Amino acid sequence: MKNSLTIVLSGEAGQGLQTTEEFLVEAIAQSYYVFSTKDVMSRVRGGNNTVQIRLSDQFVYAYQHTIDMLFLLNDHSFSRLTNRITDKTIIFGEEGFADPLVINEKRATFKSFNLKELSKEAGGALLANTILFGFIAGMLELDEDSCKKQIMKRFLKRGEKVINDNQTAFDMGYKRGVKYPLQKEFMKSSDTSTYKISDGTTAVGLGAIAGGCNFVASYPMSPGTGVLTYLARKSNAFEILVEQAEDEIAALNMVIGAWYAGARGLATTSGGGFALMEEAVSLSGITETPCVVHVAQRPGPGTGLPTRTEQADLNLVVYAGHGEFPRIVFAPGKLEDAVKLSQKAFYLADKYQVPVFILTDQFFLESLGQMERFELDDQYLESFITKTEEEYKRYLLTKEILSPRGIPGYGNGLVKVDSDEHDESGGITEDFNVRVQMNEKRLMKRELLLEEYSDAELIGPSDYRYLIVGWGSTYGVLKEFVETNENNDVAFLYVKQVFPLHKNLTTYFDQAQKVIAIENNATGQFANLLKLELDIKVDDKILKYNGEPFSIEEVEKRLKEVLS
Repeated sequence: MKNSLTIVLSGEAGQGLQTTEEFLVEAIAQSYYVFSTKDVMSRVRGGNNTVQIRLSDQFVYAYQHTIDMLFLLNDHSFSRLTNRITDKTIIFGEEGFADPLVINEKRATFKSFNLKELSKEAGGALLANTILFGFIAGMLELDEDSCKKQIMKRFLKRGEKVINDNQTAFDMGYKRGVKYPLQKEFMKSSDTSTYKISDGTTAVGLGAIAGGCNFVASYPMSPGTGVLTYLARKSNAFEILVEQAEDEIAALNMVIGAWYAGARGLATTSGGGFALMEEAVSLSGITETPCVVHVAQRPGPGTGLPTRTEQADLNLVVYAGHGEFPRIVFAPGKLEDAVKLSQKAFYLADKYQVPVFILTDQFFLESLGQMERFELDDQYLESFITKTEEEYKRYLLTKEILSPRGIPGYGNGLVKVDSDEHDESGGITEDFNVRVQMNEKRLMKRELLLEEYSDAELIGPSDYRYLIVGWGSTYGVLKEFVETNENNDVAFLYVKQVFPLHKNLTTYFDQAQKVIAIENNATGQFANLLKLELDIKVDDKILKYNGEPFSIEEVEKRLKEVLS
């Protein structure tokens, strides 16, 4: 495990945890590497929510289970976290917020910190989060002026008095925080200040804009809704038409209609919502109309654990829709890939006239991290729409497999599409020979898709004996394991395009004496897909499906058991 400090804030909805998190992450990122994630209960009121901020003098992108410093914001914010407390944990809170028996048993340290009284002294309960921000900033010896500038920027529209009150409250917290020196030492770095702070939701949204997305239709369903609201906020600046549909069925049909008319559309949803979109996915398949769908995974079946994380919708996305037709499924595991793969999704959907899916999960979307700045490739804005002639045939059979895609009003041709099987002109047919020709034409696109396969990334030694394979949000924790593991014959294969799989992937597995798949689901869906698609045998599966992401301690423990 990397040298790091884990700070956890525990309270309830409405106590401003997210605001404090945003302040702290931005301030910490000026001097340290930082990664932050949330644990939110599905109850709007009364449930216990937590924010975990992990900082280090090295890049961190993984969840740590054990807590170094815990801040309790009410009298029922402690019990759910007792299994994360150790003899090195320092707990801050009012007397009575933490069970003294548990503290003694764990040999933890309790420090009285009456935020309620401090906020009264500062001028009111609304200043409690600013005091807490100041207190932690003081402990970390963060730059005071920079923190105050954040406060001014946040409250600029609220007036000078609000800004001054909050800056005074910050000072009150900061002076108290510097009295608690850290138990760990970290080297500050100015390099981190040039990095972009983002969560997965923003990264997917940025990638969509970079891919030319100009239409989004969705029915809200967490955690996929964040992408909808992000694009709505950017709609004026980037000329994006935003539609909150009456349901998920309508949403994807609207997106397909937008592509038919020449737009680049996106539907964003979660597993339960995507289940309603399956018929429309088949419509995209047979009409060869592009579409891009973002599916944000959360635990099922049914409503499951609506605010937790899981990787259990891979099969759903790979096999969604009736009949047989090609599609692409991307599963970004780091922020940079969420931007680049989301951008590429629109390009490939347009070029090959297929549905393309961006598969994420709650943990990835709602975690905050850093990424280095990079230039986006304008090639992905290339349009493949054809100007039609009078004798235009939408489903023309060609040696190049792909039929030229026209749109209504661009040229002199009639653009006829149909959800029934059709001939070259788009007219309905029941001719068996034409059926075979059209079906084979669609299926042959798979080989074209593989020509632009987004290759996997190997992390670790090239002469490995043991190969860990993962996808999506397990990227961070598996990368950290390989980077800190004393065993130099273990590597991690991060697969970012999970379907279709290229046969070249087999070369990574041929070298390995043992292959271990790590997934946040109960059946090892990607491991099974490797066997089905490439006949790759996975020797061990490490699976987790309780709604939590893998922690670095858990991965270390379970992998060492398997590797031994």
